[in-house]
Amino acid sequence: MSVHEMNYSEKYSDTKFEYRHVTIPKDLVKRMPKRLMTEDEWRRLGVQQSRGWEHYMIHSPEPQILCFRRNLNYTQQNQ
Repeated sequence: MSVHEMNYSEKYSDTKFEYRHVTIPKDLVKRMPKRLMTEDEWRRLGVQQSRGWEHYMIHSPEPQILCFRRNLNYTQQNQ
């Protein structure tokens, strides 16, 4: 995986949220804070996705996998 290559999962959902995960190149992990990131922080890493996504969980065994969620009805709520 090149330094600018990201792998975006398909979206999946439960009754409250839609989710997706983004796999970033391992060499970018050292630039990540040791906490959940704000939208500005994950965008600076090069993650590109629509508004409303929240970095909600750190996957400790594989820190290069960023876990995101947003309210299931986000697009309807913000139109």
